[in-house]
Amino acid sequence: MAKFKATIANPDGTARREFVEAESINGARNILISQGISQAQIRELKESKGGLDIDINALMASVTVKDMSVFSRQFAAMFNAGIAMVKCLDILSDQCENPKLKKALLQINADVQEGSDLSSSLRKHTDIFDNLYCAMVEAGEVGGVLDEVLNRLATLLENRARLQNQIKSAMSYPTTVGSLAVIIFLGMTIFLLPTFTGIFDDLGAELPAFTQAMINISEFLRGPTFPADDEKGRRSFGVVFLVAGLVVAKIAYGMWYKTPAGKLTMDKVYLKVPIFGDLIQKTSVASFCRIFGTLTRSGVPIISALEICKDTASNQVVSDAVGASIVEIQGGGNISAAIGRFGVFPPMAIQMMAIGEETGEIDKMLMKVADFYEDEVEQAVKGLTSMLEPLMIVVIGGMVGSILLSMYLPMFAVMDAIG
Repeated sequence: MAKFKATIANPDGTARREFVEAESINGARNILISQGISQAQIRELKESKGGLDIDINALMASVTVKDMSVFSRQFAAMFNAGIAMVKCLDILSDQCENPKLKKALLQINADVQEGSDLSSSLRKHTDIFDNLYCAMVEAGEVGGVLDEVLNRLATLLENRARLQNQIKSAMSYPTTVGSLAVIIFLGMTIFLLPTFTGIFDDLGAELPAFTQAMINISEFLRGPTFPADDEKGRRSFGVVFLVAGLVVAKIAYGMWYKTPAGKLTMDKVYLKVPIFGDLIQKTSVASFCRIFGTLTRSGVPIISALEICKDTASNQVVSDAVGASIVEIQGGGNISAAIGRFGVFPPMAIQMMAIGEETGEIDKMLMKVADFYEDEVEQAVKGLTSMLEPLMIVVIGGMVGSILLSMYLPMFAVMDAIG
């Protein structure tokens, strides 16, 4: 049995609290109704230590795009079937497996029961429901088409999740193989190559430059970890400084990238990187067109939709271009001309947007552009994966082969000298 706290408004305007034990929030409400209380704010109480009401599971959990798309699709289906909003939120919160989303839905349900709009209640949970989601829900409430808007949100989130998964799957192979290659290289350099160092010293011959370079790398990487293994007592702390330097560089880069100037600079660089830059541009275009088209189709004003697109753009160059175009559009300019002036979007996307403006069906045209570039991203990801597979094999072979070559070159030199 769970415990619930009910805040009840008295006729004189004051409030009182009652505690109810029930299987669910629905059961708690039924108990209150049986007592003649129809309006109350009900919240579940979590067991805590030290008197603090803290839900650790909710704090540690994260809400994924998949969680949000499933929630939106189920909400739309129930709302379209004529189920009251409060009842929908009751059911969704009861069956929600994500503790963070479940806690938010319980609070949203309580706010809706008190008379708040759904969009206003969602805006209290910006870590789960972003500005895009709240704006579309608000437009659906105003236009009386909340179920349609929720279905569009579910479709939008599903497309976003599919696009993210495609990119992640493309990067998983090179990341895994690259990590394996580094581990093999470090293992052979640190543990295998030093066993041949004594043999090379016994030979007394001058080592080839490549072999000497690999031995120096091995001694540098071994550093102070195995000083007793070195007969000459050599100790090198260079690897410690190298690791520390890499950690500091990563932290410094992360802090700099969070600044507007740093993010803008690096996002410009990312767009110019061969192969990957084209993929980033297509992903940004597909995302912008999908979001902008969904917002305008749902009844969100053009300027508000562009503001949301600017805020949700992952690339700062695209965000700045959309932000600057808003000023021109507010002055009476065309959307396609204003956005196309910055050269961020491909000409084909700009031309299709212009056709959409002329025909008065810009939302439909934006969806077609989004479909086209999402397909382009999918094909580019497949091509990138097929290209990286043989490349990574060559890289691993080159790293392992370089170590083996450094071990055998001195032997070949000695044999040549004997012969």
